[in-house]
Amino acid sequence: MPLLLLLPSQSSSFILASFSPFLFLVFLQCRLASSALLLSLKNHHKHFHHQRPMIQANQSTCALFVGTWVPDDSYPLYQSSSCPIIDPEFNCQMYGRPDSDYLKYRWRPLNCELPRFNGVEFLLNMKGKTVMFVGDSLGRNQWQSLICMIYSSAPGTQTQLVRGEPLSTFRFLDYGVTISFYRAPYLVEVDVAQGKRILRLEEVDGNGDAWRSADVLSFNSGHWWSHEGSLQGWDYIEFGGKYYPDMDRLAAMERALKTWANWLDSNIDRSRTKVYFLAISPTHYNPNEWNTGGGTTSRNCYGETEPSTGTAYYDDYTEQRRVVEMVMREMRDPPYLLDITMLSGMRKDGHPSIYSGDLNPQQRANPKSADCSHWCLPGLPDTWNQLLYTTLFN
Repeated sequence: MPLLLLLPSQSSSFILASFSPFLFLVFLQCRLASSALLLSLKNHHKHFHHQRPMIQANQSTCALFVGTWVPDDSYPLYQSSSCPIIDPEFNCQMYGRPDSDYLKYRWRPLNCELPRFNGVEFLLNMKGKTVMFVGDSLGRNQWQSLICMIYSSAPGTQTQLVRGEPLSTFRFLDYGVTISFYRAPYLVEVDVAQGKRILRLEEVDGNGDAWRSADVLSFNSGHWWSHEGSLQGWDYIEFGGKYYPDMDRLAAMERALKTWANWLDSNIDRSRTKVYFLAISPTHYNPNEWNTGGGTTSRNCYGETEPSTGTAYYDDYTEQRRVVEMVMREMRDPPYLLDITMLSGMRKDGHPSIYSGDLNPQQRANPKSADCSHWCLPGLPDTWNQLLYTTLFN
């Protein structure tokens, strides 16, 4: 498909001088449609802010996602040095993190105790099956955590790792169990046409072909919708047959998730496949969010070594969580929501901070470079997987 329409608004003077009358009319139609769309989306989200509060996640008498963090010297469940797959950006101990108390906390839900993770039981229950994590680098964080947790329970089993893009797989060969990660930060298609990345809000199929065979699917999305500048994952957004350099980010996320939800309802046999959605993982870049008394000298998560004691937590992704939950309410058969936002929000101590292998020595010496969005392994994603394990088998 020719991409003659795909021109940023900053180029208007060049366009007027260079376009033929026909192409100018096409460009003008796209600009007018874009203006009308952006106005509509802005009005839509003025109303959206006043919708009813977020629903509670799947909870019974045991409130899995409400509780406290308690010290436990039997943690962590594995050592980073004994896991075959941890990426440098998550391997905090290897890259010089001096404290280790953050590794020794256990999540205690309200009114119950979580069963301790048993990797051999996981392999036996999932024999011959596939677990697939789909999403962004937080999904990769969780994928690697689960592999480490299983491997530490069955270190003698034969394994195979195949890294690829977008699909990477780790196999426990003796059990026929495959744990996969499929990179799809937006859960919809991102194609390349004439050297430009096109985010297609109404298409899933190319991604979905890889998802159909999984026995357990765990999706996540959120952080990439707010990226700007060099971190933005598209050059143009395709919506309604037209192309836009940008649009209201919440509305784009909502449209993409509705596309994903419709695909899921139409293509996944829920009697065969269990489906999860990982709630938005919070970041800790603003110390005012957890230091309500003021007087803090920290600039982000750097130097934080203990969880927060309160349960109240506010972050930049509140509206995204509402979008996720609104879309899920409209589904015929919604995924199980692993509502890890609040319990993760309490773990300001769990991030790589400056102890990430993705940082060079100069960056590591500067706390402004701290990674306060991903999580150390071992660490918090192990609890996400303990909750996954609990809901899968109990």
